[in-house]
Amino acid sequence: MGRLTTHVLDTAAGKPAKGLKIDLWKIGVTAEHISSNVTNHDGRIDGPILEGETFLPGTYELRFHAGDYLRETVKDLPDPLFLDVVPIRFGIAEKDGHYHVPLLLSAFGYSTYRGS
Repeated sequence: MGRLTTHVLDTAAGKPAKGLKIDLWKIGVTAEHISSNVTNHDGRIDGPILEGETFLPGTYELRFHAGDYLRETVKDLPDPLFLDVVPIRFGIAEKDGHYHVPLLLSAFGYSTYRGS
């Protein structure tokens, strides 16, 4: 069975990003909200975000609420923040694949990749 997982690392602090909200959307003619989750002490979601019968090929978007997290953890940030909600849109083609979409985050930049 396929599954979708993620984690968030705060690269400026050198630690997992605890307490960061992440929304999952399925993108079609309209966007459909699938779920909301919050990262644990390890910067991960407790279990897959999507799996089993709900894990279907298509286009999805993870929306990482980085601004809320950064306001809580970093001092002296500009207003407005450079980064607020970080959307990562990606495709799922393999119905039995493991799609791991991590976010490496700082107040002024981010990166992602398909992990394992």
